[in-house]
Amino acid sequence: MISPLQKARAAYQPKLPVALRQGAAVGIQQGEPTTAVADVEKIRELFPATFGSPVLTFEAAARPAALPAVNVGVILSGGQAPGGHNVIAGLFDGIKSLNPDSRLYGFLKGPDGLVKNEVMELTADFIADYRNTGGFDMIGSGRTKLETEEQFLKGLEHCRALGITALVIIGGDDSNTNACLLAEYYKKNNAGIQVIGCPKTIDGDLKNEWIEASFGFDTACRVYSELIGNIGRDANSAKKYWHFIKLMGRSASHIALECALQTQPNIAIISEEVAAKGMTLGQIVDDMAKVVAARAARKCNFGVALIPEGLIEFVPEVKKLIAELNDLLAQEAEAFGKLTDAESKTAFVAAWLSAGCAAVFQSLPKGIQAQLCNDRDPHGNVQVSLIETEKMLAEMVKARLAEMAAEGKYNGKFSTQTHFFGYEGRCAAPSNYDADYCYSLGYTAAALIGAGKTGYMANVRNTMRPASEWIAGGIPITMLMNVERRHGHDKPVIRKALVELDGKPFQTFAARRAEWATETAYVYPGPIQYFGPSEVCDQVTRTLELEKA
Repeated sequence: MISPLQKARAAYQPKLPVALRQGAAVGIQQGEPTTAVADVEKIRELFPATFGSPVLTFEAAARPAALPAVNVGVILSGGQAPGGHNVIAGLFDGIKSLNPDSRLYGFLKGPDGLVKNEVMELTADFIADYRNTGGFDMIGSGRTKLETEEQFLKGLEHCRALGITALVIIGGDDSNTNACLLAEYYKKNNAGIQVIGCPKTIDGDLKNEWIEASFGFDTACRVYSELIGNIGRDANSAKKYWHFIKLMGRSASHIALECALQTQPNIAIISEEVAAKGMTLGQIVDDMAKVVAARAARKCNFGVALIPEGLIEFVPEVKKLIAELNDLLAQEAEAFGKLTDAESKTAFVAAWLSAGCAAVFQSLPKGIQAQLCNDRDPHGNVQVSLIETEKMLAEMVKARLAEMAAEGKYNGKFSTQTHFFGYEGRCAAPSNYDADYCYSLGYTAAALIGAGKTGYMANVRNTMRPASEWIAGGIPITMLMNVERRHGHDKPVIRKALVELDGKPFQTFAARRAEWATETAYVYPGPIQYFGPSEVCDQVTRTLELEKA
């Protein structure tokens, strides 16, 4: 049994750019040779076979009389994002347009499926049940990294057994970095397998002048903004709670910024601004407490505060504390491992830290101190994403308000509710924007395969305009890369896109936040709309709207 909405969405036909409407056999306009965003010579040296390829733009072309059938493999990699199923549907329809005998195989549970040969053929009847749906449950996903020669050879062996001559990897910056490594290896060794990437991540940190948005960002932000709007309405109704809401976005604050632009909360912290100003945790808490006090003076003992998931990694003093903790607990692992209770562990840590870091550590709530000591990843590092930053700030603001009350600077009531919006947005039914954009990305990937390209990322631009004006093509993944230090080694990686403080989205937010802080100016976006007037159901994010205005 399916819901009425599922039934209606199954019938939705996503839009395509004009160049793709006659099928994935397209004309191609080539740009100039490309370079890399940084560390050009190192990237050139690491990717001699694929470096410098031109940007490609598709044009409508007369369909050739006959094209050979292709067998293609597809992989979903990393965390879920709304629209992934439509990328696969677009890829399927695209390769079938090249030749009806083309076949699509899905590797199960992410990149691991390629290495372990866990695979299934994706047929028209099977895919029909997943069109315009959220989730990655069609074939599953995983976070295995493809970076060793052994993995590449295993994948090659399994592809050859199925006659697969092209792989499409749907993922974020790390996944597309892996796609680039795989494309380079196969091309350098004349393996006869193309590799194409598609840009996915709800965090919005895989974008640049050529990639306007990573898919899933639009839908996830609309889901979170609906929830934030609902909470704002509740806060203004009950008038007795401050809601501290943590939002996904460890490496960048795009989600927090977009949701702030959509809902107009009283407080929204942008991690990149914190880092740029070198703000301490105490300064962040003080700023938040001042907003609470200002609203209390207006008899408004309620409010909404948005906090990005990765905030504490952007606070210089906390970043230093975490680095020192990582080193300390690695060096003293044996002694630390003998301690059994939280109190002895935190006392042990406080005694070994440098004076500055010890002071920061002691300023944190006891629960956060325990999390920093106990929650470690397999490499022994602090698992920052598990730290309940929203609860930490709520407690610290409460303590600061008590000090302000004693100083006669605050007279109000402060009660909190804390929330973390994460998984709620990752598998929602894609908005019309993501349904269309993702289907176009999949179809574009098919066109790149048909054109014999490898080491490219599918690219669809001008998406704030009607789909008839969208521009499809491909960009070489190497042009997005630089070299970063990871676990003691230099690694080629796609550079993450952070919030630009001089960009129009942040500047728009910065110009309004003082007003939103004291006024109750909440906006209530409501749920995603799939049917109705275009201005309601075909919106783009405020971020994209402002960037492309």
